[in-house]
Amino acid sequence: MRKTLYAPFLILTSVFVVANCAQFANAATFNDPTWPCQQRKVEQLSLGLMWPKPLKDGSEKETALPPDAAELAGRLELRRISLEEADKLVATFVEDHPDVTTDLMGQIFAVVFERLGNARHKVIVGIGRYSEKQIALSKRIDETRAEMDQIMAASDPDYDKVDKLEEKLDWDERVYKDRSTSLTYVCETPVLIEKRLYALAQILLKHAPE
Repeated sequence: MRKTLYAPFLILTSVFVVANCAQFANAATFNDPTWPCQQRKVEQLSLGLMWPKPLKDGSEKETALPPDAAELAGRLELRRISLEEADKLVATFVEDHPDVTTDLMGQIFAVVFERLGNARHKVIVGIGRYSEKQIALSKRIDETRAEMDQIMAASDPDYDKVDKLEEKLDWDERVYKDRSTSLTYVCETPVLIEKRLYALAQILLKHAPE
């Protein structure tokens, strides 16, 4: 049952991503040597691509929301809240507030978009810094190998020094490999946040009055 409820959101998200590839391409970076992810680097998301209704200026500010709406935005922001739970939260909010407007739903989404967008940007910045460390470590590994080759090419190799360099090389390669594995998972985070934002927009629009 859980899988059945979740499927429509995955389908909608996939359609959204495919339909907007051309628009995202302008913001995506393909030639950044410090970007290690297979996923395209999109620095900032567009609120207008996810929320088709007009929004008032300053809608992303929590102070613009009534207390109950601000509380809902805070719950929707939490990534541990599943989309099914989010749908129920929004449905309950609408039931408790029969006078709710589409404009208010848009303001709620704008606040969630601002918060998750900032979190997503921090992840992207962190990935860049992580990648720079990997690049530096890779350079150090290459320099160690070159130094070992140079020593071994000498007429009287210093085997003690080679042993020390080999230990250093083994450690650096292990760290590099472990970091690379972690980075594979971290690279998914910006995409997951993007998909969640779009799904939340669809939930809020579904429950918004005509």
